[in-house]
Amino acid sequence: MASFVPTSEETLADFRHYTEERLVEVACLDCLARVRVKKNSEHQTSVQWTGQSQADCQEFQRRGDSPARRDVHKPCPRLMASIDDAVRAGDVPIGAYDGY
Repeated sequence: MASFVPTSEETLADFRHYTEERLVEVACLDCLARVRVKKNSEHQTSVQWTGQSQADCQEFQRRGDSPARRDVHKPCPRLMASIDDAVRAGDVPIGAYDGY
């Protein structure tokens, strides 16, 4: 069940602005899983996984398929290294704009 469901056009626009704007697609340099990334600061990284990217991630596959197969807060180190490379290359900008 959704924890937040926009009920007005203005609220829906804010929701899209917060959850979708400035996301940059990054591919893992190891398994080529593609995620969407946003960095609001040097120390903060938002990563949006799709079902396909989770299936493509070899690290997640190695961790297994049981219901408790992985800590959802523990990222794939190979993907995080790929994101760091994209940041250094200037492909993923750092900094919030308009609060997002």
